Amino acid sequence: MLDLVAKKLFLTKGKGIHEDKLTSFEYALRDAGIAGTNLVSISSIFPPGAKLISRNEGLKLIKPGQILFTIYTKNQNCEPHRLSASSVGIARPKNDKHYGYLSEYQSFGKTEKEAGDYAEDIAAQMLASSLGIPFDIDKSWDEKRQQWNISGEIYKTSNITQTAIGDKKGRWTTVFASAVLLL
Repeated sequence: MLDLVAKKLFLTKGKGIHEDKLTSFEYALRDAGIAGTNLVSISSIFPPGAKLISRNEGLKLIKPGQILFTIYTKNQNCEPHRLSASSVGIARPKNDKHYGYLSEYQSFGKTEKEAGDYAEDIAAQMLASSLGIPFDIDKSWDEKRQQWNISGEIYKTSNITQTAIGDKKGRWTTVFASAVLLL
């Protein structure tokens, strides 16, 4: 039987600017270091026991033409000076035999910190609900984080976020963020 559970994953991000929307996306993938691969978008589970490795280490483990399973998000616009963000949030459980969550989030007008915090929040809420940890969606991020820390079940949250201000000439601007799973 083919084992498709990822053992490692890494985070990457990029941005691209071009007159053509698709080429802008290609440039963002190049900036992220994964343009020469075939991306397969998958749902958002951080596999049990998987190790989060550095981008540099991850990029060394891939080869041109490879099929990569990814949780990714992109945001594109051609409006001068419009702030765009793409973010992938991560929430890992304390017990690494349990799966964690990744989330995708894109926005306009939010800073890197705002978009990254929101993506983390989404991932942590999904993990908390899967672990039976109660949470109040109306509480602030800091209050929820404190609640999850008290439970002792959520080990760590993090994110990778790419932001960019729309090109002043009105060319397409793409922001891209991804978690790449390695088998």
